[in-house]
Amino acid sequence: MSLYKIKPYSYEQAKKLNVTIKPSHLASKKIDVFKKGELIASIGDSSYSDYPTHIIERGKAYADKRRIAYKKRHEKDINNKNGNGFWSSNILW
Repeated sequence: MSLYKIKPYSYEQAKKLNVTIKPSHLASKKIDVFKKGELIASIGDSSYSDYPTHIIERGKAYADKRRIAYKKRHEKDINNKNGNGFWSSNILW
């Protein structure tokens, strides 16, 4: 099970997307995403930071720069609504 503590930001984002989230059952991932009780994605590499963590640790200005870099780096993946990249981009970033 993941040791990552899900931040309020991610819960809010998940609610907007009509999904629920829980700490991942995989040690290498942060969050499991569920739709109607069914697991649809395991997202967020547990060895990397994310937007809400950056805000807490280094401030919003830094987090915003990291968000831009993340979105640019993963632009091929974030628009595929069936892929983990979409869920990661919209819940963690």
